[in-house]
Formats: sequence, structure tokens, C-alpha cells
Amino acid sequence: MGRTSPTYRRASERVIQEWRGFRRALGPEDREAFDRLLEHVRDHAAAGSSCDSPDPVESMLISMLLEHEKELRRLRRDEG
Repeated sequence: MGRTSPTYRRASERVIQEWRGFRRALGPEDREAFDRLLEHVRDHAAAGSSCDSPDPVESMLISMLLEHEKELRRLRRDEG
């Protein structure tokens, strides 16, 4: 029997394509930062696939937040 919904990777790539207009409207520095956020989404695709949510955006945002949390911890560790 076939899948009834697209894989997380496909669904997240579809969302990324839907966000193209938003990306185009950003300035160069913001566009670079936005692209890094999208890299985090792709880096955590396996975890996103494990989530039960029908909306891939939830897992996409959690992936982005996770990487921000890790960066904050690195920065705090380096300060001390």
C-alpha cells in the first residue's frame, strides 16, 4: 500500500519552495541567515520524519530553534 502523505523531506522542501517569495524580498544579509536556517531544517530531516505532526512547519521551526539553542550554549560557554 502506498503512502497517504508525502515524506517529511518532500513536505519540508515544498514549504521551502513556498517561502521563495519571502526569501527574494530579503536583503543579502538576511537572505544568507535565512538560508542557514533552512540548512538546519535539512540537517534535522530524520528527526522531522519521526514527528507525528501533519504540518511539517512545526518540525521545521523546532529544527531552527534547536540550532539556535545550541549556538547560545556555545556562546555562553565561551564567555565563561
